[in-house]
Amino acid sequence: MTGSTTDTGPEAGSAQGAPLRVALIGYGLAGSVFHAPLIAATEGLALDTIVTSNPERQEQARAEFPRVRFAAAPDELWARADELDLVVIASPNKTHVPLATAALKAGLPVVVDKPLAGTAAEARELAALADERGLLLSVFQNRRWDNDFLTVRKLLAEGELGDVMRFESRFERWRPQPKGGWRESGDPAEIGGLLYDLGSHVVDQALVLFGPAASVYAEADVRRPGAAADDDTFIAITHTSGVRSHLYVSATTAQLGPRFRVLGSRAGYVKYGLDPQEATLREGGRPGTSAEWGVEPESLWGRVGSGESPLTGGGRPEPTLPGAYPAYYAAVAAALRDGGPNPVTALEAAAALDVLEAARRSARENTVVTL
Repeated sequence: MTGSTTDTGPEAGSAQGAPLRVALIGYGLAGSVFHAPLIAATEGLALDTIVTSNPERQEQARAEFPRVRFAAAPDELWARADELDLVVIASPNKTHVPLATAALKAGLPVVVDKPLAGTAAEARELAALADERGLLLSVFQNRRWDNDFLTVRKLLAEGELGDVMRFESRFERWRPQPKGGWRESGDPAEIGGLLYDLGSHVVDQALVLFGPAASVYAEADVRRPGAAADDDTFIAITHTSGVRSHLYVSATTAQLGPRFRVLGSRAGYVKYGLDPQEATLREGGRPGTSAEWGVEPESLWGRVGSGESPLTGGGRPEPTLPGAYPAYYAAVAAALRDGGPNPVTALEAAAALDVLEAARRSARENTVVTL
């Protein structure tokens, strides 16, 4: 497993009781909403430095984390690498590979927000570098700890659905007006568009559940006036296990479909609505402040059954397990401190990038791509 045993640096190794010092690069959406609060809430981790040159973002961060230090550029971190134990990269996609490379060469373990890279080859090169240096390289795939995904994993483990034949996953939104920014840029260097954004989540989840992909077919469209990157994309994966995954990511869905529809030989599971953790974090909620973290109301539970639509009362309610984003950084801390398993390896991310690259090619050439 890539980076499952790590060198946390001489100071961390000599002070096993001290929190691991974390530097966070980027304080936009990913950094401020997800990474900073989750790092700060994790026992054994301390948010030491935030890299941002934006005065407004510095002020925002200082209001919540008054003891945090700031750096204007990542190079400042490499100059004092012996004062840090982990670097988290939450900057724009095109910076992930160069920053992760620099951090590893500076002797620092790294967490990188998804997507790890623009290509599977780059991801595997990073994995090799991390292995060569004996350092952790982990990828932040937080949707593995969504409440509904955890519930699907439970149902599969218990055999409730029988043999799964088709897995449908939707990450749909209704945003008829483009918001702009690098995520919606048509410049390939930006690694924008929904295929690499939300697609990184739904593909990773499908591979975790049903194993490697044998072939991929995709449709990627630019629907909205003024949009430059794909905003309505469909991916079909045939897994080596025989399961077929149908994955939808869209910003143009006026009526949202179920988040999951999992169809098996014994029963199906249908679940509407999104995990509540992102909304809670956006609203200022923090892990550890409530026993109800990640819990959704019973009215949003999915249903398990056969023969009748859940919308007309078919099946039985299936309690949704609580979402658990804090588990990711708890696992990272355990990997660094105790040599525990890497929660999401670079090679797992590379396998998902194989699928994303195949999907891009399939949509461009209108063909099925065999892996």
